[in-house]
Amino acid sequence: MSQSDSHRLNLSAGLMSAGVALVLVLAKLWALAATASLSIAASLADSALDLMVSLAGLAAIVYAAKPADDDHAFGHASAEDLAALGQTAVILASAAVIAWGAVARLLSGPPSPITSEGAGIAVMVLSIVLTAGLVLWQRRVVRATGNKVVAADRLHYLGDLVPNVGAILALAASALFGLGQVDSIVALGAAAMLAVGALRIGKGAWDALMDRSASPEMIAGIARIAASYPGVHGYHDLKTRSSGSVVFVNLHIELDGSQSLDAAHAIGAGLRRAILRAYPQTDVMIHKDPVGVTPHPDDPRRT
Repeated sequence: MSQSDSHRLNLSAGLMSAGVALVLVLAKLWALAATASLSIAASLADSALDLMVSLAGLAAIVYAAKPADDDHAFGHASAEDLAALGQTAVILASAAVIAWGAVARLLSGPPSPITSEGAGIAVMVLSIVLTAGLVLWQRRVVRATGNKVVAADRLHYLGDLVPNVGAILALAASALFGLGQVDSIVALGAAAMLAVGALRIGKGAWDALMDRSASPEMIAGIARIAASYPGVHGYHDLKTRSSGSVVFVNLHIELDGSQSLDAAHAIGAGLRRAILRAYPQTDVMIHKDPVGVTPHPDDPRRT
């Protein structure tokens, strides 16, 4: 798949995500006005945050796809991580507000009756159907492109299905059994899910901004490719760092010092292509050293 095709697929997923979130925000605003349900309020807040996350993700997809330039020699992928940190703060604040409202309602005595449960249930069913369709499309895009922004957005929407189902159960419990407090309990659960998801997103963004290395599995995979590649007698100083959806790989390989520069270049270029085939979302830089060379005392210590 060409880079332009991959970008178009990622862009379609971002646009669809933002469109679904906007439709759900409008529908849940109407449902909240009709039912006064706190679980729908929690779901509305979640959809509003989804819209923010989706718009930020869409902007990040567009901006991160820009090629490197004179001011950004390593590209623009860190925009994804910066956007994620901002989203984390907003989501945590929203979760705290929802939890406070739920606890206050539980402690205030018998809850106010929920009205028009049928209208609320209809909106939540619409939410589940649209979210499920979006998740299926995002799954297809992730399989085709491997884009981490779309993958993270998909996981976020998968998590949304649980509070949406919970809101339906709360409305049904109110309509059938008069159990209005179920609404507040579901809202507390939704707030907890928001907080956990926000912390996960924030940690991933923070790790990337702090140049955290790639996963041990990925590092081991790159090491296996380098160790078994024809013409490579050894490797050292394998270093990685993440930036948005891109992983930068820096690697020294040891080659026969008596071969021509053309032959050494061919081995290094072939190894780079092999790593890119296995891990398409990488930027690989390979340094070539003669096998058995003794490091100069003034060179930086190998790690």
